[in-house]
Amino acid sequence: MIAMPDFKLPLSGDVSQSFGWWTGFLNSIGNQFSLISLNLGKSSDPKVEEDILSDVASYGKQLGRIEDALGVLIEHFKPDRALTPAEKKAIHDLKRLLEDIDDVKKRSAAQSTGDV
Repeated sequence: MIAMPDFKLPLSGDVSQSFGWWTGFLNSIGNQFSLISLNLGKSSDPKVEEDILSDVASYGKQLGRIEDALGVLIEHFKPDRALTPAEKKAIHDLKRLLEDIDDVKKRSAAQSTGDV
């Protein structure tokens, strides 16, 4: 297979989201500006949440670690009673979600190393 060159149009580079500037700006004017309305949700301690996101881990990283731990627990899960159909479906759906996420991670890693 012929490898395609890594080509990006102007202003089409990698995108990262940083709402810190917007949050500070919009808080000073009441959280709304013209056509932009950001609802960052309610938090019992927004400063702590902001510090966790900036100093510890993004939401994606936190979810990824939870997904990894759930995968381990599911593999070792031995219920004392039979699962109901709804419980079986919940476990099956979670396993499928974890597999799909793993596939995306593998594709992304392969693309970044050029193994595609």
